[in-house]
Amino acid sequence: MTVDTVVIDEAMLALPAPALRPYVAWYSGYRQQGLAPAVHRGLPSPYLTFILTLDDPLVIAAHPDPAQARGSYTALLGGLHTSPALITHSGRQSGIQIAVRPLAARTLFGLPAGELGGQDLPLDTVLGPLGELLRERLRTVDGWAERFAALDDALLTLAGAAADRPQPQPEVHWAWQALLRTGGALPVADLVRETGWSSRHLQERFRRETGLTPKAAARVIRFDRARRMLGAASGPWRLADLAAHCGYFDQAHLAREFRSLAGCAPSTWLESEGLELAKFRNVQGSGDPVAPEYEA
Repeated sequence: MTVDTVVIDEAMLALPAPALRPYVAWYSGYRQQGLAPAVHRGLPSPYLTFILTLDDPLVIAAHPDPAQARGSYTALLGGLHTSPALITHSGRQSGIQIAVRPLAARTLFGLPAGELGGQDLPLDTVLGPLGELLRERLRTVDGWAERFAALDDALLTLAGAAADRPQPQPEVHWAWQALLRTGGALPVADLVRETGWSSRHLQERFRRETGLTPKAAARVIRFDRARRMLGAASGPWRLADLAAHCGYFDQAHLAREFRSLAGCAPSTWLESEGLELAKFRNVQGSGDPVAPEYEA
């Protein structure tokens, strides 16, 4: 007798509580079962990767840092990066991904995002037993609304305990927001002039707080903007038009940056979008619930 596999395909997107929005952009909940095994590219983005699984662990076959060994994680915190991760599942996955703004790392985790740069860490390495307690709390409540409310409570508690922690310098905060507002198009020379710092000092302070230099951050932000627009339901974009709109020199420049940051050509990523991203609700699906801070 053949037993049919029950197919489950749930995806829920939500904003955090208003008090958390300076720190967290959105929550993405997912529960899927009965899918074909797949490999997904975890692409560079302007958000830290914070994932709490509900059932099966998250399996990373290749990290952005090639020196980091593959591993399985029940909860993971990853820094900003400039190369893709390769994530696999065997047909079932569930959890919540939290899009954390990098300058919120000190508030929520007690360390600058620079200490996470290019790395994927088990959450307990950063939060100790609190990380597993949070995951267990999410597993004991029923329904996405209840899970998101539990996340709000936990993250508000973490933020409330951070009153005496040092925060990023205003110049770094301004520089990061300026890059976001312009979609990564603001020249680093303008950041240097506006902050009044030397180029070297800006690079050192910026890297400590984000994990990337200003130039690398601009690349990631510009790429993330192009990637979102390329995968948007309102598309398709002609690559030459997309390159011009997002501040690339030409289509060839966009293609080179895609290969460098995504590990494949734009057309290859776009062809796989419908197949892969539908199977990986947790990671950079094309329907992100909140528009990034870049200008249109």
